[in-house]
Amino acid sequence: MKHGAFVLLLGLAVGVTSHVVYFRLHQSPDPGSFDAQLVWMKGELQLSDEQFARIRELHEASSPRLRALAAQVAQMQAEFTAFENTRRATDRVDFIEFARFVEARRTISRQCLDSTRQLVLAAANEMTPLQREHYLGIVSLAERPTSDLTN
Repeated sequence: MKHGAFVLLLGLAVGVTSHVVYFRLHQSPDPGSFDAQLVWMKGELQLSDEQFARIRELHEASSPRLRALAAQVAQMQAEFTAFENTRRATDRVDFIEFARFVEARRTISRQCLDSTRQLVLAAANEMTPLQREHYLGIVSLAERPTSDLTN
């Protein structure tokens, strides 16, 4: 009886361990993560390993710039919220300050757009004509982000 219970418990332990290990190894990454997006891009565009490596390098090289711009956009959003709260509370508007804010927002938006275009074009240059056509079709279908900030 002891031998049978031991074999049963050992089999159960091995089964549970195998189950956990299998699903950990085959777990897909977070779909919103950088790596998951690149893996999706590789599969969708049927990129070779060399193309994938070059495109990954392009994305990694542009990442600090894009993150800095995203931080500036977030800061502008916070400033706009504070400006709007002040306007609502006092019912007054400093039009000169608001004009400066709008110009700064336009500058940051332009920089974001330029940086994104540069990345898209650099990545497209690493692709075959068919891959490039498909990629640019996907990119052009993406909607522009909307914002509460005045353009």
